Amino acid sequence: MNETHVTILSSMATRGVLAELAAACDDSVTVESTGGVDAARRVREGEAADVVVLASKVMRALESEGHIEPGSLADIAVSSMVVAVREGVPFPDLSSEAAVRAAVLAAPRTGYSTGPSGEHVRHLVEQWGIRERLGERLVQAPPGVPVGRLLQEGKVDLALQQRSELMNLPGVAIVGPLPAPIAADTVFTAGVARAARSKEAARRVVAFLAAPAAAQAKRRHGMQPASPAPR
Repeated sequence: MNETHVTILSSMATRGVLAELAAACDDSVTVESTGGVDAARRVREGEAADVVVLASKVMRALESEGHIEPGSLADIAVSSMVVAVREGVPFPDLSSEAAVRAAVLAAPRTGYSTGPSGEHVRHLVEQWGIRERLGERLVQAPPGVPVGRLLQEGKVDLALQQRSELMNLPGVAIVGPLPAPIAADTVFTAGVARAARSKEAARRVVAFLAAPAAAQAKRRHGMQPASPAPR
């Protein structure tokens, strides 16, 4: 085992797969997961972290701002959005964009996140022209809180979020993915933080997270391996 210790700061969507991969890494790795907005803020404020894993768009912004080592980014996983309800509740129709719109309108309360999936939900309701009709029935989970927890606690009746954050939650049933016209995938990207204590060790961990050997762990957590992106 390598004695170098590496800290990964990530959003909540990847916490499960990163925990599994951290345990299999040759370096000693600790994963800290929080809301994506909070994680990005902490990186911008210079908080000590060695590797950062967030949505690709955010990571590329952090790189351009000088918070991530240039050229260290690697796309590691792709996560799709799904719709979930409480177990035992009839599944809504998700066969078309119109059906999903109708399901959101019919739900007493619909939950969404502060992350990329939440941005997509906000875009959809604006595009559909139903934001005012929904009002307080559209419920945003607090940063770092899975929308599935709101389902479990009876605070929402319909949830839209990353599959990795809704799967394997007691009392939560995944209905299925959004239909093709409105499907949304989030690419998660790892990079070496400018504040990394050992950039060499951090680069090894990023390479490990992106390696083909990590593919099965990603699938176990509801994600797909990311194809290498040209830079």
